[in-house]
Amino acid sequence: MTDPWLSILMPTYNGQAHLADALDSVLRQGDEGIECIVVDDGSTDATLSILDSYKAKLRMRILAAPRSGNWAANTNMALSAAGGSFVSILHQDDMWMEGRLRAIKKLTEQFPEINIFISPSRYVNMKGERVGLLRCPLPALPVMIDADTMIERLLIQNFISIPAPVFRRETALSCGGLDGGFWYASDWDLWLKMAALGRIGYYPAPLSEFRVHPYSLTVTRSDDIEEFRRELETVLERHLKAWKVTGRVKDPVVRAARFSIEMNVFLASLFHGKKGSLFKLLSSFIGMPLEWHRYLRDSRLTERLFGRVRGAMEKAYEV
Repeated sequence: MTDPWLSILMPTYNGQAHLADALDSVLRQGDEGIECIVVDDGSTDATLSILDSYKAKLRMRILAAPRSGNWAANTNMALSAAGGSFVSILHQDDMWMEGRLRAIKKLTEQFPEINIFISPSRYVNMKGERVGLLRCPLPALPVMIDADTMIERLLIQNFISIPAPVFRRETALSCGGLDGGFWYASDWDLWLKMAALGRIGYYPAPLSEFRVHPYSLTVTRSDDIEEFRRELETVLERHLKAWKVTGRVKDPVVRAARFSIEMNVFLASLFHGKKGSLFKLLSSFIGMPLEWHRYLRDSRLTERLFGRVRGAMEKAYEV
């Protein structure tokens, strides 16, 4: 059996509701040169049975992990076991769009120097209905994005959904993979670490679907507002420190990025019925009078709110 060109990294836990949809979206690509590395976090529902039923259809390895609740650490386990030159993370409730791998494989051949290929994602609700689109504020290929441009935009907001990127395995390994100390911001941290290595390509058509619903980890765990803030601030300060540019370039980004955190914390507080700090939000707003254009461009605020609110407010249905 030939080595795969792409490995799918899939951490699972009690994913019976949507797992088959995710795996079917991979099968529909019709690409036999891929593998799926699954790390299961001690599922107690039908997840393992569903995975077993796909073994004859997909090249798949299932690695069992003791229950930890740490999707980032489990994704790193899959990354270490992967055999493909390229990898992509696919969570159990997300999906790939038709033609994704055909488009990406063509790009890897056309631009062999690129480390990370990024594309927009469609938001879908629990029923798989499209409820929005998350685009990236980046120039499209054939323009190649350099490290400073990518970091400048990404520091203000994580506008990359988890299933969107396809990236070189060695690039992710060289920067340490995901930080298992984060539950919310580990993907933002990883994109920033890989962005510092440069050579990024943006394909402007959506190739993946990101499911938003009231029971997702990002929704339920953001209930701990102080921990939510701590993660965002930790990632921001870590990468601001590592970003070696002049103050003239960095200072406006810092103001917009800190306002973005205040806005994200304020919105999370409102969503969970908690009292948001309007004072902190207004104080941060006053401190960035000239950065509104930058913030609105890079935060994708309207797209994120529209898609996430429509998806997260959907009434749960029986599966």
